[in-house]
Amino acid sequence: MANIKLAEDKLKALIEVCKSFNNEKGELINVLHKAQEIFGYLPAEVQEVVAHELNVSVATVYGVVSFYSFFTMKPKGENPISVCLGTACYVRGAEKVLEEIKKVAKVEVGETTPDGKFSLACLRCVGACGLAPVLMIGQKVYGRVAPEKVNEILAEY
Repeated sequence: MANIKLAEDKLKALIEVCKSFNNEKGELINVLHKAQEIFGYLPAEVQEVVAHELNVSVATVYGVVSFYSFFTMKPKGENPISVCLGTACYVRGAEKVLEEIKKVAKVEVGETTPDGKFSLACLRCVGACGLAPVLMIGQKVYGRVAPEKVNEILAEY
């Protein structure tokens, strides 16, 4: 896998984030949240900088990044799509909605479209069970989604 060249301004911002948490090992998760805000994801190069700045092993950083589902090592699309597959959504047809999204956006779960416009993920519960099936694009929640509505929803983006 090719090394990614980190943008100088983002690299400086990351180092400042580490300093803002006093480069403390115990602030690793907070630093990683901020790092993901800066870069959009946490490639190995970002993890190495964080490890160096907080004086922890790269393995420790990788362990945290790979353990928590909030963190991602792959770039997300400009419009991340999350389909809820919790019990209520599943029972009300979320799987059909997911299949339609895969077909319309031409993207698989865990992947990003080649143009970087969409990425697709599944969630266990959004907490909007009364609106099942539910999908989110970014922070916007769409409830009672029927497969026939997917094209219309994606067209907004």
